[in-house]
Amino acid sequence: MIPEARNTGQAWRAAVAALALAVTAFIIHAIFTSGFGRPPRPAVETPEPVAAATPPAGRTDPFQPDGGADPSQPGGGAPSKSGPSAAAEPARVVVPQTATLAVISDDFWLTYLPRGLERSGGGVIQPEPGVEGGWARFGSADRFVEAQVEHGVVAADWQSYRSRVTVLDARDTTVRGKPAVVGRHPSGGRLIVWLERVGTGAWIRVSESLGKELVAVAASVKAPVGD
Repeated sequence: MIPEARNTGQAWRAAVAALALAVTAFIIHAIFTSGFGRPPRPAVETPEPVAAATPPAGRTDPFQPDGGADPSQPGGGAPSKSGPSAAAEPARVVVPQTATLAVISDDFWLTYLPRGLERSGGGVIQPEPGVEGGWARFGSADRFVEAQVEHGVVAADWQSYRSRVTVLDARDTTVRGKPAVVGRHPSGGRLIVWLERVGTGAWIRVSESLGKELVAVAASVKAPVGD
């Protein structure tokens, strides 16, 4: 019976040792998973919520750039300039041009005239052998456009018609690709003369105040034959 009691005591000691080992392993695992002995992590600050931007007075759209206004509201649009720089910049006014029908004769007319000009004269040119045509005047004494078209032997070629009309300070040019001269009229104002086609010559005179409009008026000429 003594050997059996000895074996039983050894079994109990082995069981207690195994239990102690298991408890020790559990304690060690718990210590490491709890973070014991590690340096503390810095706390992460929660960012404060950003308050919505409040539009300045006169603005209703918070997404409109600073200083702007809602173009859909009355008085909206780009901010007005002020100060010396604004005074130095003149306002630009774009005036749309509209077509004008200014008849010189039954087969010759203008499609452009400077604004504000009303017909003040015109008719058939004075009778002359082998020459016919018409003339017209638009405007007043100090702001006018005159035009004349002549048909016949006087416009048989460019040199013939060129010598018929006196042009001071003449300079060669073209009107819609046709030979012409431009200069001053003996009685004042600016003058352009050209051969519209063989047998047809024309000239246009403008006052000094409309000198910059001369080429535009001449370029607007329409004639059904050869145009």
